[in-house]
Amino acid sequence: MFDIEIQNENAYPVDETRLIEAAFNVLTMHSAAPNSAVTIVITDDQQVEALNRQFRDVDAPTDVLSFPAEKLPEELAQELGEPPYLGDLVIAFPYASAQAEREKHDLMDSLALLVVHGTLHLLGYDHETPEDKAEMWRVQAESLTALSIPLNIVPALEAVPHDDEEDNRGSDGHPSEDDQKQRS
Repeated sequence: MFDIEIQNENAYPVDETRLIEAAFNVLTMHSAAPNSAVTIVITDDQQVEALNRQFRDVDAPTDVLSFPAEKLPEELAQELGEPPYLGDLVIAFPYASAQAEREKHDLMDSLALLVVHGTLHLLGYDHETPEDKAEMWRVQAESLTALSIPLNIVPALEAVPHDDEEDNRGSDGHPSEDDQKQRS
């Protein structure tokens, strides 16, 4: 029904089936177009830090970055007959692993949360305003519940400062609301 690819060139110990299930759950719950495609890249902190610097002007690693694909014009999409490509999720395994250990969370639950969160971003959800955040957290909670992931994992990962950053960054690297207020 969906084309979910895992790229794990460093052979990090992940349950690929669980990550695919997390993305599949979100895509199904949000009625994504049939055959929609997503790529989940599991990589190192240095690659994620470089991407974070290049695309977000943040010179630090983070746990997950989402890169939504540009939507093809309808005529071109029909002509090519290609399924919709939603985009890429890039997860820094060492960073996410250290984060899970620090918070005493199951690593695969933490990685599945990152996939759920990132996939929601690919579908257009965001948390830049309190209203958007409330809606995103609501639908994220639905997916986590369906995946039997404890909901208390979310606030902990969203509010804890990382050792190598001055501010608090959420599960997608965005500054927390408190950080944004301090910078205003």
